[in-house]
Amino acid sequence: MEASNHQEFMRKAIALSKQNLTTLQGGPFGCVIVKDGKILSAAANSVTADCDPTAHAEVNAIRQAAKELGKPDLSGCILYSSAEPCPMCLSAIYWANIAKVYYGNSAEDVQWAGFGDQFLADELQKPPRQRRIQLERICASEAIKVFELWRGASGKTAENLKDGSL
Repeated sequence: MEASNHQEFMRKAIALSKQNLTTLQGGPFGCVIVKDGKILSAAANSVTADCDPTAHAEVNAIRQAAKELGKPDLSGCILYSSAEPCPMCLSAIYWANIAKVYYGNSAEDVQWAGFGDQFLADELQKPPRQRRIQLERICASEAIKVFELWRGASGKTAENLKDGSL
């Protein structure tokens, strides 16, 4: 894809972030996901409107793109974000198998604008016992039984998961 196309898609993500300032749906963040040179999804941050801390522009766009494709694997897609993805969004990008990301504002710019998430990166670097949120494992022998059923199931599909046939 030509550099001018990348800039066109990035400008669309930036426009979404700017538009979001006027609609007050969430923060000034926009994202576009492209496959084969065509926009698959375009979304802005909707944390405030949705009362959802995970409704970042990248996550919203990933959700839309996955629904559009009918699968959670977005291999072959390119993501354009108005800002460098936060740790949560970057994790979602990895889970979606998106191999290339272009972004406008850097993490430092995000921090400067008051949306800093460096504390998350710092927190994840700490050993688990030193993190602010403590995780504690319980009911392990019961929980593993579901994974045992999953591993033993043949033909794992969305249909047999939905109808409870596992």
